Amino acid sequence: LFPGAKMGCFTFIKVMMILFNLAIFLSGGTLLGVGIWVKVDGESFLNIFGALSSSVLQVVNVSYLLIVIGAILLVIGFLGCYGAQKESKCLLMMFFSVVLIIFIAEVAAAVVALVFTGLAETLLTGLVTPLLKEKYGVDITFTHIWNVTMTEVHCCGLNNYTDFNNSYFYETHGGYPMQCCDMQEPCNSTLAAETGVKVQTCCWGIATSCHPHLCGCLLQGCFNQILEEIRTNAGVAGGVAAGIAALEIAAMAVSMYLYCRLDEK
Repeated sequence: LFPGAKMGCFTFIKVMMILFNLAIFLSGGTLLGVGIWVKVDGESFLNIFGALSSSVLQVVNVSYLLIVIGAILLVIGFLGCYGAQKESKCLLMMFFSVVLIIFIAEVAAAVVALVFTGLAETLLTGLVTPLLKEKYGVDITFTHIWNVTMTEVHCCGLNNYTDFNNSYFYETHGGYPMQCCDMQEPCNSTLAAETGVKVQTCCWGIATSCHPHLCGCLLQGCFNQILEEIRTNAGVAGGVAAGIAALEIAAMAVSMYLYCRLDEK
C-alpha cells in the first residue's frame, strides 16, 4: 500500500503541476496578445483603460512590458506543463532554473526599490528622459500617455520641466508642454519657473489664494508623484509581491520533487 500511496501522491502533484502551468501558459498568451494589441492600436487601449493613465505603468512602454512578461510566462508555462506531462528531467530542471532566476531578480529589484530609491531615480532618469526628448511630440501614443499622465497626476516631466530642454517638442514648439505652466500657453522657461515658485508658495502655505492644482504641487516630477502613489499602496503591492513569491517557491519545490521522484521510478 505504501508504494501505491507514494505513486498516487506523485500522480496528484504531477496533475496539479500540469494544470497550474497550463494556467500560466494561457495567461502568458493573453498578456502577449494584449501587448501586441497595445503596440498596434494603442489609442483604443487607452480609450478603454483611460483610468490607468495615472499609474506607474504610464511611464514605461506598456506594450513592450506586456509582451516581455507574456513571453516569459509562455516559456515558464510550457516548460512546467510539458516537462511534467512527459516526465522530462531536463525540462523540469530548466523550469526550476528559470523560476529561480526570476525569483532572484525580483528579490534584487525589491531591495533596490526599498533601499536605493535614489539609484532607481537615476536609472529611470537615464532611461526615460532621452525618450521624452526624442519621442514626445513625435510618437502619438507616447505623447498622449504623457499628456494624460501629467494632467491627471499633476506633474511635469520625470523630474521637472527641464526634462524637455533640447527636446523635439521644445525645438518645434518653442516651449514646454502646457501642463508645466498650469495649462497656460505658450509655456516658456520663464512662465514654467514662475509657476514653480507659485507652486512652492502654495505648498508651503505662504500664499492664501491658489489654483487647486497648485496646492497639489503641480510642477513636481512624475517620478515623485508616482513614488508617493506607490508608497500609499505599499501594503497592497507588498501583499501581491509576497503572494507571487510564495507561488514561485511552491513551483520550484514541486518541480524539484517531481525531478527527484523520477530517479525512483
